[in-house]
Amino acid sequence: MGYSGVRGGMEAILAAERLVRRSRDHAPAEWASTEQIVLRFRLAVDRIMGEAGLYHSPTAADAFRQAEGDVLEAAHLVRAHRSTLPRLAVTEPVDPDEMVVLRRIVPANRTPDGPQLLGRTTDYTGRLLEREGDFARDRAEPRTEDDDSARNRQPERTPEQRHPRRFYQLLRDLDLVVEHGEPAEDPEPFDITRRAARPPAPRSAVLSSMARAETGALVGLWYRSILGPDGDVHEITLGDTRHGRVPLRVVHPHTGKPVQIGEIRVTEAEGIEDLDGAEEDRTRFDVGYGLCFGHNERKAIAMANLDIAWRRAEEDSPLEQLLLLTTDGLDSGGFLEHLKLPHYVTFRSMVDRKLARREARGSTGPRVPEPFGEECR
Repeated sequence: MGYSGVRGGMEAILAAERLVRRSRDHAPAEWASTEQIVLRFRLAVDRIMGEAGLYHSPTAADAFRQAEGDVLEAAHLVRAHRSTLPRLAVTEPVDPDEMVVLRRIVPANRTPDGPQLLGRTTDYTGRLLEREGDFARDRAEPRTEDDDSARNRQPERTPEQRHPRRFYQLLRDLDLVVEHGEPAEDPEPFDITRRAARPPAPRSAVLSSMARAETGALVGLWYRSILGPDGDVHEITLGDTRHGRVPLRVVHPHTGKPVQIGEIRVTEAEGIEDLDGAEEDRTRFDVGYGLCFGHNERKAIAMANLDIAWRRAEEDSPLEQLLLLTTDGLDSGGFLEHLKLPHYVTFRSMVDRKLARREARGSTGPRVPEPFGEECR
């Protein structure tokens, strides 16, 4: 049997797109509004904003709906949309200590300065599937006075409790943290949205790349670094792990002074590593840092651990290259998806080379060459 290429047609491509739109937009089910998606699929929306590098939940929700729930495709849509937007201003640096904390846990200390705020989490919830009927019964049950009184018994958090002292600062006060020192200069952070980061890169480029990385890819790289053959990092103990709101400020064009124009939610993590190497200061800890858009604790924790690993990596270590070049979901997903595009010409040439090589070796195997470019239907 011979091999010949197949020509695709624009008509078939347009028909496939119409099929997607018809099946998606006219499915026999209630339309999912942007508000519904933002409120009911908040973690997916946050993940899209983080991987796309654009903080706007309605835009992420619209992309989620258009992509039929494919988070990677939604992030691709949002990042493409982002590239069309004008850059009106550059925000001022944000101090994470200004965060209004919505959730804060410190696994390294039971009683850190300030409260442990569990907030909205399923960390301690049994993974039991709840079917649609269970939700319907819960909604149908009337709210009792006990429910309302239990809610009223929850104390209001004070401003001090919403701005707790950082656990890292406690370790610094005890002189238990390795001080890496401030750089002699304060260069502008590397903007990965303007130019691609390549090794060797500054820490700002590595942290930015991790903040915009595909969550699964970053967690996979972290896990490989822990248990895989690389052995770049050891398991850390978590210090502060926070989710909250930080102010967004720009310089007023007339007064020249910073003015707050809104807030964004971020997740922040500090990873503490016990130094026990032969050439390390065993009287101190090293601390890594992670921060990303929205509520995405997996990504922030992986960032904090990989931040330590990147700082301690040897010059010939491939870790920096892996972080900068292989964790972006659009890059890796796009490269994989391109395999579905026609490769008729390249594969035809591969077949011809193999047949020619076989013929040169005097093989008697069957070969039925066909005219180049013959169309199959």
